[in-house]
Amino acid sequence: MVVGAGPRGAGLLERIGASAPELFATGTLTVHLVDPHPPGAGRLWRADQPESLWMNSMAEDVTMFLDSSVRCEGPVRGGPSLSEWAREAVELEASGSPGPLDDLPDRIAVQVRAMTGRTFAGRQVQSAYLSWFFDRAVSSLPANVSVRVHEDDVVGLEDLPDGRQRVRLAEGADLLADIVVLAMGHTDAEPDGEHARLREFARDHDLFYLAPEYSADAGLDRLRPGEDVIMRGFGLAFVDLMVLLTEGRGGRYRRSRDGTLTYLPSGREPRIHVGSRRGVPYRSKIGYGLQGPRPSYPRFFGPEQIERLPRGADFGRDVWPLIEKELGWGHYHELFTAHPDRVTTSWEEFAERYARLPQGSPELAALVADAVPKPEDRLDVPALDRPLAGRSFSGKEELQTAVREHVAADLARRDDPRHSADLGVFLALLSVYGQLPAVFDKLGARSHVRQLDGWFYGFFNYVASGPPGPRLQQLLALSRAGVLSFVGAGMWVRAVDGEFQAGGASTGDVVRARALVEAKLPAPTMRRSRNALLRDMVERGAAVEETLVEEDFRHVTGRLLVTQESARVVNREGRAHPRRYALGPYTSGRAMAAFARPHTNSPGFRKNDAVAREILSTLAEMEQTHRACA
Repeated sequence: MVVGAGPRGAGLLERIGASAPELFATGTLTVHLVDPHPPGAGRLWRADQPESLWMNSMAEDVTMFLDSSVRCEGPVRGGPSLSEWAREAVELEASGSPGPLDDLPDRIAVQVRAMTGRTFAGRQVQSAYLSWFFDRAVSSLPANVSVRVHEDDVVGLEDLPDGRQRVRLAEGADLLADIVVLAMGHTDAEPDGEHARLREFARDHDLFYLAPEYSADAGLDRLRPGEDVIMRGFGLAFVDLMVLLTEGRGGRYRRSRDGTLTYLPSGREPRIHVGSRRGVPYRSKIGYGLQGPRPSYPRFFGPEQIERLPRGADFGRDVWPLIEKELGWGHYHELFTAHPDRVTTSWEEFAERYARLPQGSPELAALVADAVPKPEDRLDVPALDRPLAGRSFSGKEELQTAVREHVAADLARRDDPRHSADLGVFLALLSVYGQLPAVFDKLGARSHVRQLDGWFYGFFNYVASGPPGPRLQQLLALSRAGVLSFVGAGMWVRAVDGEFQAGGASTGDVVRARALVEAKLPAPTMRRSRNALLRDMVERGAAVEETLVEEDFRHVTGRLLVTQESARVVNREGRAHPRRYALGPYTSGRAMAAFARPHTNSPGFRKNDAVAREILSTLAEMEQTHRACA
């Protein structure tokens, strides 16, 4: 039984099919998939969402298939990336053969035909790709494995004396399962703390407040045309909300002959005031490939270095120097090999000295300064992370100009191959992210909460998981049109005198509004989850929230606690369930997205493979025992 038939559940199904001939060649297996949303796409990637919402990755950077880079025990069965799937679909159509385009609505088929590797596809197109992947995974199953899909929710799960589990569906049916995998992806949550207080304030004063929510499902109808709306958060959730409140309300863009993008309002938009801790949007996606040879990752932050970390390691002292050295390796490898005219020595000479000098040492700084004459060619992580830090502005207009200049410069840099060292940093960050699960058990609790969860993941998303460049061009157009303005860095929000107020460290200006929107996703929580199954399991002690403890420090992360190696669910007594697993971002495994960039040894793919093989091995043992007793 797999609870959740979105990309995570579909990816697990593919792995079960891949390893079943080796590990479960006899007997029969029925995989029940339960999800109220379409299999393959699931809730977040379902087709019935606004056409204006895009993916945040180029089509060539999206795949559901393992490749030779994935280090796993199961067989690797390759398949097309999103862009390759689109190209193959168009070729099939041109040849007159049946293919994916036959079953797609015209508006989506048009997008598929126009797609290139560097297209930022609409989410409806990704939904079609995921649905096709699911159908292919099902059709590729061996003859002794079958699938049943249940369009329903799971609301209860209990153990039976014989080791099986009873699964209760929302519509009333009960299913019996030998093994259960929870693969539900992101989950909704009731607000608490500040968010609960702000919601109550809004109710008491007839204001609008949107707690952290999934943008495509957010109720925005109560936001009135022309009214001021404060948005806290400048990441991908903000971009979706920006689109829904502008294009989604009839606004249009027009590009002039000189390339300038102009926004033409419909008159139904609110006035958006956005800010965050950084005060700027996530960095734009990079629009070019490496100009030099691809380096080998990991170099400084791999299994060997992680193994040497002490128990109770401090992220800032023990881990971050290794990560920063890896980022520098990616940056300077690309700079030296692709742009040798901007350095004073060879890569071989620089690399030898770089590798042996301690990160953060004066000697390393001197090496970089001598070998890379221009400061703009050097990697400066603090400046990258906090571009408005230490800057103050005389007023709102000066701040607007500064942020627009920052965004325009970022767009230009991320579209200019002369700055391809930025892509070296990006690829190094992907490598680092893939190694992080091995660090979890090494870190002290304080460091895990405050530095890894509290800073690094946000830094990763800011640098490596930003919006498509065209979205930031739209943001600039909205700013010039007066539909959107910037609050600045160090944003604060208050609820006073019957209104919401916002300001920041960048200026002394204060924005006043009757509407406040949290432009972010809900934080993981099991006790306040709107998922009845997860909430019930925690209330009964069949599952627990992850708690990080260190001496007098104790922090409940809200994530479902699972074993790090096998992703088995842990109960109140600290015992891992022998036949119950959980995969996804709501677990203590902190998994990456269910699909991945090709050739990156995706940790999500590795975990799917490991869990699938453990499930099949367990089922094979049960089958043997059953035959022996028969």
